[in-house]
Amino acid sequence: MGAAGSLLQARFVVPHRSALPRPAWLGVAAVGLAAVALGTVVWRRARPRRRRRLQQVGTVASLWIYPVKSCKGVSVSEAECTALGLRSGHLRDRFWLVIKEDGHMVTARQEPRLVLVSITYEDDCLVFQAPGMGRLALPCKLPSSNKIHDCRIFGLDIKGRDCGDEAAQWFTNFLKTDAFRLVQFENNMKGRASRKIFPSPVPNYQVAYPDCSPVMILSEASLADLNTRLEKKVKMDQFRPNIVVKGCDAFEEDSWDEILIGNTEMKKVLACPRCVMTTVDPDTGVIDRKEPLETLKSYRLCSPDETPIYKTSPLFGIYYSVEKIGSLKVGDPVYQVVQ
Repeated sequence: MGAAGSLLQARFVVPHRSALPRPAWLGVAAVGLAAVALGTVVWRRARPRRRRRLQQVGTVASLWIYPVKSCKGVSVSEAECTALGLRSGHLRDRFWLVIKEDGHMVTARQEPRLVLVSITYEDDCLVFQAPGMGRLALPCKLPSSNKIHDCRIFGLDIKGRDCGDEAAQWFTNFLKTDAFRLVQFENNMKGRASRKIFPSPVPNYQVAYPDCSPVMILSEASLADLNTRLEKKVKMDQFRPNIVVKGCDAFEEDSWDEILIGNTEMKKVLACPRCVMTTVDPDTGVIDRKEPLETLKSYRLCSPDETPIYKTSPLFGIYYSVEKIGSLKVGDPVYQVVQ
């Protein structure tokens, strides 16, 4: 389903005129004129939002939450969409982060084997598993006595509560390259401000440990288009979207400035500039450093006037801010808001 999807009326419903006898019609007209006069005063005090049309552009194919930055995602059938991203029960998107002991973030860019760490939720705990490792059960509610770390994500400061020595040792033993800690973002902590993340004007919002925005969207058609250009096919896992959309054309999501899914409204921030992270094989944890990044660079670079923003990074997927929190589920129509 592409741009010719169904059109729906939003915000207002236009009633049909009833077939009334002439005297009754005149009476209704008189009452209507009085209502208009009164309504003008009310409208001046609180103008309603402009009527908008909703054009269906696709359907939600899958929803993904990535509790720990760079670790495997968790597929969910429905989720709340909060100002800080998707949530399903105690699972929050990128609310946990692996750091070095000095507080600097660690991702699969530096430690590609992080993508092999899988996460499930059991009995109020995150349960971690990885090749050659025993299970680690981490309570979602941490003791208030646990240390709060000063962390750094792409040069910006953010807090994180330490998840304890057992979790730190588990990640240290698995990665085998350094000493690591695991930290958790808490709701009372201050997120990273969008206007400090981007060099250009963007909507005002905060994020916890995601790279740039609360939500990232990518379509199945865009991935299929990329795979027609590659010798070795890649999976959606390598691009880590929160919302995967089906039923649209390749890269149609580039044009969706405002969207509605379920009762959640989102606004486009910027396109997602891709880096070496996309070259990590999610099944082996091996980083290639070439594909699919090189192929994306051959046809998905920005226009010259956008070079100060994206530089030489190819664009694949769209970042969104959450304008109205709500809920969404697999199978929901995706509507583009048309002014």
